[in-house]
Amino acid sequence: MFIQTEDTPNPQSMKFLPGRPVLGEGATGMDFPTPESAEAGSPLAAELFAVDGVTGVYLGADFVTVTKSEAVEWLHVKPAALGVIADYLTAGLPVLKEGAQDRPGPATSLDEYEGEDRETVEQIIELIETRVRPAVAADGGDIVFKHYEPRTGVVFLSLHGACSGCPSSTMTLKAGIENLLKHYVPEVAKVEAVA
Repeated sequence: MFIQTEDTPNPQSMKFLPGRPVLGEGATGMDFPTPESAEAGSPLAAELFAVDGVTGVYLGADFVTVTKSEAVEWLHVKPAALGVIADYLTAGLPVLKEGAQDRPGPATSLDEYEGEDRETVEQIIELIETRVRPAVAADGGDIVFKHYEPRTGVVFLSLHGACSGCPSSTMTLKAGIENLLKHYVPEVAKVEAVA
C-alpha cells in the first residue's frame, strides 16, 4: 500500500493519505487526543498511540493526522506510523469500535436557542460546515461549533487534529474564521477556542 504524507501548518502534525477511505464517505472526522480516548473508540488510533512520541490522532474520511511530541523527530515517528496505518488498512480491520460516533458534534443543541438566536446559530453552523471545515480538513484538522453566547456575540469553537496546538490556529481563528462569521453574521462579535 502506498501512503502519501503531507506536512500541515502545525509542525508537530502530519497528514497521512492512504488513497482509500479511513472513516468513509460522508464521515467528517473523529479526534483522539489521548491514548484513553483511542482505546475507547478506535483500534487504529490506539495502535498509533503505541508509536513512541505520538500524542494525538485524528481520523478523517480519507486521511489520518498524527500529532507527535516536540521531543521526537518525524524521522523516527513517520516510518512507524506509516507501517501501522498500512498494516491496519491492508488487513481490512474496522477503524472504529462498535458504537463509536464518527463525528464530534456540536456541544449544544439547536433546541437551546429560540427565535433570532436560533437563526443566528443556524447561519454560524452552516458557514462552518460549508466554508471552514473543508478548508481545515485539507490541512489535516477540524473545527467544530460548540456554543454561541447571544448576549456577548461570542462563538466558541473546538479545534481538532492538526488544528489543535497549531501555532497558526490563533491567526486562523481571528483573521480567518472570525472575519468570515462577522461578515455574514453581524451578531458575531468574536470567536474563541475551547477544549
